[in-house]
Amino acid sequence: MKKLLNTGGLTVAFCLASTPLWADDIVKVNAPNVSYAELQAMLGSSFKTKGIAKKDWLKQTDFNKICSSDKQPSKAEQKRIEAEQMKTIKYPADGKYFGDWKIGEKIAQDGRAMTWKDKSLSQPRGRKHNGGSCYNCHQLGHNELSFGTIGPSLLNYAQRGDSETILKYTWGKIYNAKAYNACSHMPRNGTAGILTEELMKHVMAFLYDPESPVNKK
Repeated sequence: MKKLLNTGGLTVAFCLASTPLWADDIVKVNAPNVSYAELQAMLGSSFKTKGIAKKDWLKQTDFNKICSSDKQPSKAEQKRIEAEQMKTIKYPADGKYFGDWKIGEKIAQDGRAMTWKDKSLSQPRGRKHNGGSCYNCHQLGHNELSFGTIGPSLLNYAQRGDSETILKYTWGKIYNAKAYNACSHMPRNGTAGILTEELMKHVMAFLYDPESPVNKK
């Protein structure tokens, strides 16, 4: 769905997505008479919280502002961001990383419950869980005919091993990928509250179980 914003002689069109949109990313036009502050004010007055889509999604975090700049962040900046984001990762309270891979597959192949028109999880007749949208960027099964390619294929993921180091890395990437790559496009599933600890365990099982489509041909 498109929104048209008009201010004087400036008309701005952009698409609403299921992820936050920021002024830096939305508009890059030759409009010398419209300041960035005025643009932010215009967006602030044009959007309202609806359902689970909050108005504060328009507010850009410091690290996203750095990563969406035309200028490539320095290695020092990237390291600083990664160190800060690493502190946000919370590992399983019970020390167990795996749940039910079949539930994990449903989560990985589901992209609903994070858009303005979706019912919140707390609403009557709402969804049982958020989708992880993993399918948008990764190949998740040997028999898939169509899959995302923004991220690497996850086929045969279990072959990477299940040492504590690898398990913590995998969990951390799902929880907050920016801890490993400051400007990663991968959602911060744990930090942003997209997936709970329980749901992340199911996704981990989907990646590791030998019977999962990820590992079994």
